[in-house]
Amino acid sequence: MMGNPQPIYILQEGTSRSKGRDALSSNIQAARAIADAVRTTLGPRGMDKMLVDNLGDVVVTNDGATILKELDVSHPAAKMLIEVAKTQEQEAGDGTTTSVVLAGALLHEAEKLVDDVHPTILVRGFGLAAAKAQAILQATAFSLNVRSDKDVRSIAATSMYSKSATTDRESLADLAVRAVRAVAEERDGKVVADLDQIQIVKKHGGGVEDTQLVEGLIVDKERVHENMPSAVRDARIAILETALEIKKPEIEAHIEITDPERLREFLDQEEATLRAKVDKVVAAGANVVFCQKGIDDLAQHFLAKQGVYAVRRVKKSDMEKLARAAGGRIVGHLDDLEGSDLGRASLVEERKVGEDAMTFVTGCRNPKSVSILVRGGTEHVADELERTLDDALSVTADVLEDDGRALAGGGAPEIELALQLRKYAAGVGGREQLAIRAFADALEVIPHTLAQNAGLDPIQVLVDLRAAHEKGQATAGINVFTGKVVDMRKEAVLEPLRVKSQAIAAATEVASMILRIDDTIAAKAGPGGGKGKMPGAGGEDFGGD
Repeated sequence: MMGNPQPIYILQEGTSRSKGRDALSSNIQAARAIADAVRTTLGPRGMDKMLVDNLGDVVVTNDGATILKELDVSHPAAKMLIEVAKTQEQEAGDGTTTSVVLAGALLHEAEKLVDDVHPTILVRGFGLAAAKAQAILQATAFSLNVRSDKDVRSIAATSMYSKSATTDRESLADLAVRAVRAVAEERDGKVVADLDQIQIVKKHGGGVEDTQLVEGLIVDKERVHENMPSAVRDARIAILETALEIKKPEIEAHIEITDPERLREFLDQEEATLRAKVDKVVAAGANVVFCQKGIDDLAQHFLAKQGVYAVRRVKKSDMEKLARAAGGRIVGHLDDLEGSDLGRASLVEERKVGEDAMTFVTGCRNPKSVSILVRGGTEHVADELERTLDDALSVTADVLEDDGRALAGGGAPEIELALQLRKYAAGVGGREQLAIRAFADALEVIPHTLAQNAGLDPIQVLVDLRAAHEKGQATAGINVFTGKVVDMRKEAVLEPLRVKSQAIAAATEVASMILRIDDTIAAKAGPGGGKGKMPGAGGEDFGGD
């Protein structure tokens, strides 16, 4: 009766849309692809990835956070999984691969159930399982003696098992523990370790065994004048924000001098001004100067004559670290410089590291900022060693801040959680128990992957692990080097409670978010910035997921 009705276009032309099962399946497949990309890197026998960007720069690593950061993905669900890795890195510093692999496993198990169980029920079941898992982790965790370097070193060493520096992990773990202990301090009854106060300086050349901890600071600068001493003992350090040069006017100015005598007076005045600046530094008792700004050539000459070691153009961050390490105060104006503002160190010297000269500030009293000089045979080795140390420092800080709360490694927590969650599911009514069982099955992907990456029979390993945990051996895990089930606590394969707790929480949240998506609308970029809009209705945004 109305003739041929015209179609009504709600979204811009070119907008793509997938709904229901298709949207869910697409998102799950994209997320699982990201998880599979890093799965082979998990564990002591994990493989490395070579990443080449569009400029030809190469990164060789098995660090999950680094791999995912380097990937350029376009699918929104895949980006959500990469966000999981970023969050894990920020909150715990380690366990990025575990969290991503676990999220992928949760989605894989959920995909098997979505035809029979509504995604909302799956999400609710996953929430119950995650809450129960956190309670079980708290109950099975044990406390290490944080005053014992041996116990804390085992945490740092475990984080290095999957890295290329495995052969040197004991010495590197000791170095990491000493560094974190140096910067850790007690605030309101709690230990806080600010890892920003640990400076890592990379220089390729030498070997991994040449990596060292400097109880002070390494400044990637050399002395400004060759006549200055190359080393100063019993250093009294002035840390200056102000420049040791004639201040230029902020407005454009010209000085015209026609009389030669006046020119001499002008130059003499300039020299006197610079000499006065240097005299103030020397009068305060300083024999070392770190300056954030410039040092005039004439001032360099005067400082050299006084036997003062000076460095200029020091980064703001290095200035702050130096103040904490040497116990000095950053001074903004020379008139305010006093002896009490000076930092102290037993030695400040210029050393040649590789092809570069650097300034080492060592022997500081109770330094609250330290440096680690990382050496490696090639640039790629040094980069990977830096990532290894970063993980070790993070887990050491975690266990110190959490009063030593730790778990056994080697897949032991996951098997114990799976065992207890299956018992818990039997007491939960409704279809949520199917989701809880699926959650338990997903947790077993971690020991399964550890065994698979080590060339072991993953099915047999899971059977042996389940049998051990059924007998009450809650810390039994897989030794990937021998293929045997052993007590991980006795083997000193330990990890912080925070790492596992955060991994489970983050993986559950992202899996639940993806499962709740039933409509994906990808807007075509338009002249207004890109997202689909409804014409004539105020331009409401229909873009995104």
